Amino acid sequence: MKRLQDRVAIITGAGSSGPGWGNGKATAVTFAREGAKVFAVDLNQDAMDETCNIICSEGGVGVPYRADVSKSGDVAALVNACLAEFGRIDILHNNVGINRKGGAATLSEADWDLVIDSNLKAMFLTCRAALPIMERQGKGTIVNVSSITAIRYARRPYIAYATSKGGILAFTRTLAIEYAAKGIRANSILPGHIDTPMVHVDNPPHPDGVEGFIKERNAWVPMGRMGSAWDVANAALFLASDEASYITGAELIVDGGLTAATAW
Repeated sequence: MKRLQDRVAIITGAGSSGPGWGNGKATAVTFAREGAKVFAVDLNQDAMDETCNIICSEGGVGVPYRADVSKSGDVAALVNACLAEFGRIDILHNNVGINRKGGAATLSEADWDLVIDSNLKAMFLTCRAALPIMERQGKGTIVNVSSITAIRYARRPYIAYATSKGGILAFTRTLAIEYAAKGIRANSILPGHIDTPMVHVDNPPHPDGVEGFIKERNAWVPMGRMGSAWDVANAALFLASDEASYITGAELIVDGGLTAATAW
């Protein structure tokens, strides 16, 4: 349908943490297939290059840019580079997210700072840099990836992760109202259990190994399975497209019914 034809989309976290499809990688490819010119940002050069190679091999436009979005200098540089390449910014999709295990009395200060800076501060920095450009254009869309851990306990002590993801909701609602009359929309996506490379690389110990962990995650979901990165990508596509032109300040849960179930 080419729902994003000729629009310029910055996607942070556009690589993948391992073989397969992460949320950012799938979103970057989905946006490109819908006609967007993708400015793909990641800290991992090889992963980012792989995403752009897929986009270009399909005839799309994908430009890789290496940056640490938790650093204001890197963010200013990437926005300027995107403007130099394409002349505008129509969509900002913030997908970067990391996790460190630990509760309020056990998590180190360094890990707290790392998670908050990577997951929450980074979104503030990218939005702060992109919003004046969108305001001058009179139009723009921001899609921020949060998590169901923002509204439910994650069964494990991920206090920094949950706090950062909850902060994303408040941050996104606030900027959505601040810029609603200026033609700029902002919404959040709350993925549940998604089967991405991170599940296979960064999972807690399980007596039955990775396969046991995956089986357990599938069983928690009322639909009986984890979602895929494409489920998150399609949600992002909808919110970024004109089909969602009257939606701002919203929170789209993509979790197979998990947060609606009392078993959670």
